[in-house]
Parts: sequence; structure tokens; C-alpha cells
Amino acid sequence: MTSAQQPIGSGFGPASTVGDVLAGVDLTGKLAVVTGGYSGVGIEDVRGLSAAGATVVVPARRVDEAKKALDDMERVEIGELDLADLASVRTFADRFLDGGREIDILINCAGVMAAPETRVGPGWEFQFAVNHLGHFALANRLWPALSAGDGARVVAYSSRGHKFSDIRWDDLAFTGGYDKWHAYGQSKTANALFALHLDKLGEASGVRAFSLNPGGIRTNLQRHVSPADQIQLGWIDRDGNHLIQWKSPQAGAATAAWAATSAQLGGKGGVYLEDNEVAEIVDPSAPDAMKSGLHPYAADPASAARLWDISAELTGVNAFE
Repeated sequence: MTSAQQPIGSGFGPASTVGDVLAGVDLTGKLAVVTGGYSGVGIEDVRGLSAAGATVVVPARRVDEAKKALDDMERVEIGELDLADLASVRTFADRFLDGGREIDILINCAGVMAAPETRVGPGWEFQFAVNHLGHFALANRLWPALSAGDGARVVAYSSRGHKFSDIRWDDLAFTGGYDKWHAYGQSKTANALFALHLDKLGEASGVRAFSLNPGGIRTNLQRHVSPADQIQLGWIDRDGNHLIQWKSPQAGAATAAWAATSAQLGGKGGVYLEDNEVAEIVDPSAPDAMKSGLHPYAADPASAARLWDISAELTGVNAFE
């Protein structure tokens, strides 16, 4: 795994857009499922995949809003899904599987960040439940459709935020005290580990998985981040002026579109990507370690396998048993 986390010279960069990475890509006859596909970077992935010829299914908690947002796009379908509710995940997956269609691309984009302490299901911490467990259950329930095709890809939106926390093995639910950024970080580390182990399990069926950092993009994802938090994080100054260079949504969505379609990534499943390139593993103690790259704990196969087993036990779903 470590040797695979090396740049490959993709020819793209942080400013490359969905249109750039999908130029010349023909997805006619392909089917993609994109969670969170009606706002932020998700809608840009849907727009790009649809324009390239794919049929795109968008699971949505707010169906009416999704219909309004996606009304001008061709070959886009909407289904009701709440990732925080395992019964909803099961219902969505069952309805999809009843249609007998194969899935070529699954992009797990939906998520929450720095949310106030919230409990869902049997007391799960909200960010871990939505960002990881809901997507874990969805991918496992959709496995028959993913494995039935010819080389499906699963793409998990992680984040630079994975650097905020490893998996808290002794307290996944933060029952001993809640920290919104550590909880977000744990969920993003989980996204990377999920893709790493799914790729190992799915390779024999031709299914490859990837995780990625989309970069900093101004979207509704930051709705829980107060101005005081943004000042502390160095995003803005006290007058509200931006201190960092934000990506456009089209550039932020590009790495996922590249992961989902690029022939350059053939045989490189399980890797973590950023700026349309394979990221390097970095030393967490290095002065610039927070800026880019992948922390080693998010690339550890043993941790990935351990998290998979825990997630299967929590959700009651495991396509590989």
C-alpha cells in the first residue's frame, strides 16, 4: 500500500475541473450513483458524469430540493435516502436492486462537518454515522449491482480533515466527551480506510475503490463552522476577508470524477488522491504535514480491516460474509 501512494504524473492539477478530467471520456450506457449529488461538489460530479453520457442516480434526503437542483440535467434520477437511518439505506438499496441494473460508479460524496453533538440510531455519533457508517451500509447493500458489472469503481470523499484524528478505537461514539473536529477527523479517516479495505475485498470481482481529498471549497458543508471557528482555522481574518485560496466547486469535484473514470488509475485501487493525483504519505510531525498528503494511520491495512469488521457489526451488513 505504501509504495502505491506515489504520484503518477497525471497531467492534471489543483485547478483542473470536472470538464478537464472528463474531456474525451464517453460514459454512454454507464450508470453512476452519487450521494450528496444535488449541492456543492456532488452536483458538479453529477453534472459532469451526465454530460459525458452516464445515467446518474442521486440518493437524496431532501428529495424536493434535489429535484429543483437537478431539473436541468439529462439522465438523472432521484431516490429518497437518509444516510443516518439504516432502514432508509436498506429501502433505497432494495428498490434499486429490484430494478436489476448494474452500477459502474458509486461516489460517496454526502457528508457533514463540525456538527454539534448529535446522536442517531442506537446512539452513534452523527458525523461517523453519516460520513462513514451510512455509506458503508449503502455500498455493501448495493454490492450485487457493483460486482455484476465490468470493473465498477467506488469513490469515497475523505478530506484533509482526516489529519485531525485517527480512529478512536476505545470510544468511536465520543461518549467520553465530544469534540466536533476530532469527530469529523475520525469520520474522514474512516472514509480512507473504508476504500482501502473495500478495494482489497472487491478486487477479485473487478471492483476498485479510491478515497480522496477534494481540497478547500466554499459549500454548504461549512454551515456549522462559525466565523470564530473560521478565524481560528485561518480561513478568514477578523474583517471576514479570505486568507486562503478556495477551489471552485468544479475543481473540487474533479478528483472524484478522475478517480471514477481515469484509465491512469488502472491497477492502483485503494489509493488516496488529491488534486487529481495520487497523494504521498507524510510524516505527521513534519512542519507542513497538515497541508497535504496522507497520514500513515489512514493508509494502514490492519486498521482498515479492523474498522471494516467493526462497521459490519454496527450496521449488521457485510456483503463479503
